[in-house]
Amino acid sequence: MRIVVRGTNWIGDAVMTVPALRELRRIFPDSEIVLHTRSWAERLFRDASFVDEILTFDSTESTLKDVLEQARVLREKQFDLAILFPNSFASALTARFGGIPHRFGYSREGRRIFLTHPIKIPEWKAKRHEVYYYLNLIASVEQEFLGTQTVLESEPDSTLEVSPDRRARALQILKESGADLSRKTVAIGAGSTNSRAKRWLPERFAELNDRLQRELGANVILLGSPDEAKVSNKVMEKSVFKPIRLTGRTDLDDAVSILAEVDLLISNDMGLAHIAPATGTDTIVIFGPTNPETTRPFSPHADIIRKGVECSPCMLRDCPIDHRCMTWITTDEVFDAAAARLTNSVAAKATRN
Repeated sequence: MRIVVRGTNWIGDAVMTVPALRELRRIFPDSEIVLHTRSWAERLFRDASFVDEILTFDSTESTLKDVLEQARVLREKQFDLAILFPNSFASALTARFGGIPHRFGYSREGRRIFLTHPIKIPEWKAKRHEVYYYLNLIASVEQEFLGTQTVLESEPDSTLEVSPDRRARALQILKESGADLSRKTVAIGAGSTNSRAKRWLPERFAELNDRLQRELGANVILLGSPDEAKVSNKVMEKSVFKPIRLTGRTDLDDAVSILAEVDLLISNDMGLAHIAPATGTDTIVIFGPTNPETTRPFSPHADIIRKGVECSPCMLRDCPIDHRCMTWITTDEVFDAAAARLTNSVAAKATRN
């Protein structure tokens, strides 16, 4: 078969689809699997062994124009099966107009009519990790085409490959930016593009940076998108020992590679927090308004720090009260967790590399 998978719209969600894509490859080892996704995601999946091709697109201001253009491309490729990870109406309409005979997706957004196999939202949706939501779609495909039920039997694998060439480029970027490669390197993700409530205080990140440099002798780098430059600048301003500022100065390709090479990432609940552990890098994620049970990085390389305050998880983008879910998390807590992870991360990385 020729299978096309419509990818998700956010970095964290994209990483959470990795186990589903790996299972799809396992159950259809001889099929051609194409990931149809936004152009930024190509940088994330560039070295993935579980897809044969990445077919990218960029959205315009006209949803109808986008649907018709993307449908034309899919129609030319003559796919046999479409699996839709997003819940959007437009993704289902695109697959229908693309002439794909078998179309699997969740029955949401009034799009049931465009799906040949509308899948019911599982009752456990709000209680289990998101990786199982995507895996459940693949399990439905397996049941329909193979008559078996093996997809949910093994532990999900979120691993993302990063090529040696990309890793070498990451080390070169770090060196040229002033990092001493003989020392441990810690990346900090102080931003969050879609929620201010997810952000730990910049002054706490600054205190953490100072202690990492002063007490552990580590390189500290700030990573993030251009939208997160302002919060990174605040961390810089409040730091005594200035970190290396790469926020907004790397594209996603280089950010992925850098995260694969550093010894530790400490970040808010953001896309970087999913990428780093998927590449094998130890990660500490500071959680506040969001639900770690469903959206934490799905990896043994990731730990979370959070306070069980009565109003969390609220899922709000701005806190209407005192932001206690984040302000109650101290610098000492995060530093101690970082020191513990760094004790083991260097030896572990040396073994992996």
